[in-house]
Amino acid sequence: MKLGGRVALVTGAGSGIGRATALLFGREGAAVGCLDWRAETAQATADAVAASGGRALALTADVAQPASLSGAVERLVGAFGRLDIVFANAGINGVWAPIDEIEPDEWDRTLAVNLKGSYLTLKTTVPHLRRQGGGAVILTSSVQGTRIFTVPGSTAYACSKAAQAVLAKKMALELARDRIRVNAVCPGSTDTRINESAVKRDVERIELPVQFPKGKTLLMDGKKAAPEEVAKLVLFLASDDAATITGTEVWIDGGMSLFMG
Repeated sequence: MKLGGRVALVTGAGSGIGRATALLFGREGAAVGCLDWRAETAQATADAVAASGGRALALTADVAQPASLSGAVERLVGAFGRLDIVFANAGINGVWAPIDEIEPDEWDRTLAVNLKGSYLTLKTTVPHLRRQGGGAVILTSSVQGTRIFTVPGSTAYACSKAAQAVLAKKMALELARDRIRVNAVCPGSTDTRINESAVKRDVERIELPVQFPKGKTLLMDGKKAAPEEVAKLVLFLASDDAATITGTEVWIDGGMSLFMG
């Protein structure tokens, strides 16, 4: 097993990519802290990990709140004695609207969960990784803000995702001396529930008259990626197979961003 004896934290573990990754980590031998902002979804994922023979602990926290997140991480380390892998995956789409219609609190909420949440996750967990003599951190960024800029109204979301990619690079350099690797995955269209958190308002007003190539993305045949496909990439980056990979974004979108950017 690729992660035998290790302990991993997965934020946003209640659904989608986070849930799929927690399950895969468990099957690969890791003890998994399944963190979500809803207790019932965190517990459901932890139960699923246990049902497949893994070890898991349900954790409830708001990643944008320092005390809440710190308490959850301390519970995880207290239960399993260490921390080796961090998957900072929690995120929201937030409000998509013209820039003159996005309210400051709407902008702040998107940046708080996506970017501040990633910062706080690193701030809270790095001391534990350092104590183990190294580890792996993976952030969930996006094709938006890194390759695709044509989606109308998604400015706050795209800015948060671009900043996460920069955060991964900065931390890869800062933490290299501690043997902590930091990378970002950039999914394209994936079959998750994140769109349920999106509020779209008057985006038609700012749509661009862009002509995309006709037809489907050939590699994906027009289908969304499954969360399990992204989870396999996260597993690779978390494992010793990626021992020399740090400070990079990995796009997983079937080539969609190559013609939509």
